[in-house]
Amino acid sequence: MRRRYLVAYDVSDAGRLRRTFRVMNGFGDAVQYSVFVCDLSDVERQLMRERLSAVINLKLNRVLIVDLGVTESRLAASFDVIGRQLTVGRDSYQATII
Repeated sequence: MRRRYLVAYDVSDAGRLRRTFRVMNGFGDAVQYSVFVCDLSDVERQLMRERLSAVINLKLNRVLIVDLGVTESRLAASFDVIGRQLTVGRDSYQATII
């Protein structure tokens, strides 16, 4: 069963930042700078964690992985966006403009 994850990272070194982006680009869709939405199996999630751990500086950098639930659930696809509409891959998320 695939689950949807929101992944955000805080990496200040330019080289590590580019490598982190390349790793994440292989697992999901960028929705903001340093923020990705990923639909992953348990094996893919573990592989992503391993690849990220090999790229970031574990003492200085941080990666936050938030489990949003199973990909088939309505909850996993619900985002509240302020501003420009968010479109990721084949999914389109509703925007709330204020």
